[in-house]
Amino acid sequence: MRTDARRHHDPQVRGFASDNYAGAHPEVLAAIALANGGHQVAYGEDDYTGHLQRVMHSHFGPTAEAFPVFNGTGANVVALQALTDRWGAVICAESAHINVDEGGAPERMGGLKLLTVPTPDGKLTPELIDRQAHGWDDEHRAMPQVVSITQNTELGTVYTPDEIRAICDHAHERGMKVHLDGARIANAAASLDVPMRTFTNTVGVDVLSFGGTKNGALFGEAVVVLNPDAVRAMKHLRKLSMQLASKMRFVSVQLEALLAKDLWLRNARHANTMAQRLAEGVRAIDGVEILYPVQANAVFARLPHAVSERLQKRFRFYFWDETAGDVRWMCAFDTREDDVDAFLQALKEEMAR
Repeated sequence: MRTDARRHHDPQVRGFASDNYAGAHPEVLAAIALANGGHQVAYGEDDYTGHLQRVMHSHFGPTAEAFPVFNGTGANVVALQALTDRWGAVICAESAHINVDEGGAPERMGGLKLLTVPTPDGKLTPELIDRQAHGWDDEHRAMPQVVSITQNTELGTVYTPDEIRAICDHAHERGMKVHLDGARIANAAASLDVPMRTFTNTVGVDVLSFGGTKNGALFGEAVVVLNPDAVRAMKHLRKLSMQLASKMRFVSVQLEALLAKDLWLRNARHANTMAQRLAEGVRAIDGVEILYPVQANAVFARLPHAVSERLQKRFRFYFWDETAGDVRWMCAFDTREDDVDAFLQALKEEMAR
């Protein structure tokens, strides 16, 4: 029986649950179509993946090497495996995505131990790292070998380049390497108004998980090796972790579309601007508290639980800490001013009930 494809959703509906809810940017879709047709060598030997390497060099320097993968969890697992021994451990913030939102994949699939540290704002410091950076010669304890930070953090805060440099220097002095989870690295660069290299390879980050999906890609991320001496067997680990795409050109061309010009930055700046618009409106509403500095495309707030439940029936978003009444509102590259204003109006109405 023949069935024709048809639209199953209203493209005018937007929520504030996640930047993953957004579709792909039209320029990214056009790039995928451009890469289609004819035959290209599989498993990364295609022309598009080759050109992606040159694009990455323009952002992260001539020694950077990109390994495209399917998704962010895969990027993090592959990167952390490449940086650790079987007995190794990774120090990260308690709120880190690798600890909270990856289903235990780094530990179950990557075979490594996460050593977590509570942080007030999602950001590690040398002092916080030292709570777990010990016991290298203790065979009863997993060996700290990597510090993993997220830029921007899961709480929407942004590290300055100097803060990351201090972390890298501190970790390297103790024989550890540094991984940066850059699922929203574009938003951080837009917030800081600096090139991405300013807070990655320039300050000592060894390996980066580069995020494309939240910034307008259809799917696909990359592990970007900034320090070749810090990793081993990346190609083998990517395959072993089920992250080697046969038709890799369709991942690579999306990242090229984002990075070759300024699409990545335009998308991130717009999402950040919408978050600022949302935050400014929220601050004018009595009874709603913004929890963390709004530095990228996330707004964390606390409001009455019943209000959030009613509001969720009108706009999609998630509780961050349901017991405390904390919620997270995310803006994306396609969030419109009208979307923000409609949400603020709905919030005012529900707060007034």
